[in-house]
Amino acid sequence: MRDFMILMHDDATSEPSSDLWRAWFSSLRDSQRFDGGSSIGMGETYRKLGVPGHASSHLTGFVRVRAESLGEARRFLAGNPVFECGGTVEIRELPRD
Repeated sequence: MRDFMILMHDDATSEPSSDLWRAWFSSLRDSQRFDGGSSIGMGETYRKLGVPGHASSHLTGFVRVRAESLGEARRFLAGNPVFECGGTVEIRELPRD
């Protein structure tokens, strides 16, 4: 089983309802492959030398899930409120270094 992070962007074409969020989180919990998540607030970037890059202001939240592959992780897009409302959802593997 591999770990994946699902990142939600702030570009949905309509505002996801709280009912959509509740239903999606319920389905994640039911999958028994949900390992938490959070909304993402504002922050700053840092760099020891030189000017740091800009913080990514378009990311609004994340969840962590377990799946056998990226293809299997894509099944968690079904019901995702940002995805269902026309927004971008990014899935990234979390390699075990």
